[in-house]
Amino acid sequence: MLKNSAESFGLISRLLHWGIAGLVVVMLSLGLRLEDMEPGLANLWLYGLHKSLGLLTLSLMVARILWHLYSPPPRPIGGGWQARVARATHLTLYLLLLAIPLTGWIGSAATGIDVVIFDRWTLPTIAPVSPDWEALGFTLHDALTKVLILLLFLHMGAALKREMDGDGTLRRIITGRAHD
Repeated sequence: MLKNSAESFGLISRLLHWGIAGLVVVMLSLGLRLEDMEPGLANLWLYGLHKSLGLLTLSLMVARILWHLYSPPPRPIGGGWQARVARATHLTLYLLLLAIPLTGWIGSAATGIDVVIFDRWTLPTIAPVSPDWEALGFTLHDALTKVLILLLFLHMGAALKREMDGDGTLRRIITGRAHD
């Protein structure tokens, strides 16, 4: 089943979830590595890779949002405060996964150097060339990424706890259904 139902995640939602999750792990690893490097000709390709994967993440998040408008995801299992926290966490994760690539794009564009994706496509400039815009973009990019890391630990921990409690939350995003 490609589409979501009231009780299950369809294949499209699951592929988007795990594809984005994998990209986020790669992006966080690469970003932490780049943070410790001085940009130079020998490692310039890593910066290009980070930007390319960041735009891919942004594109998949837009696709995920559009998909969920077309095929709404099932409600969180259970109710009460846990369901409200789950919804708020998911909303915040979505906002961060839109804002982080955009702030990186702003910071990069403000350097005056073209933002080129996959060594092929030059993105439009979305910020003026300015040290202030560059600093703002990269400062926000860094701060929002730190919030994302904390929220991801909360998200993964909650999913594992709920799975250990036997409610099927983690199983549902893996197989589509909470229970066989």
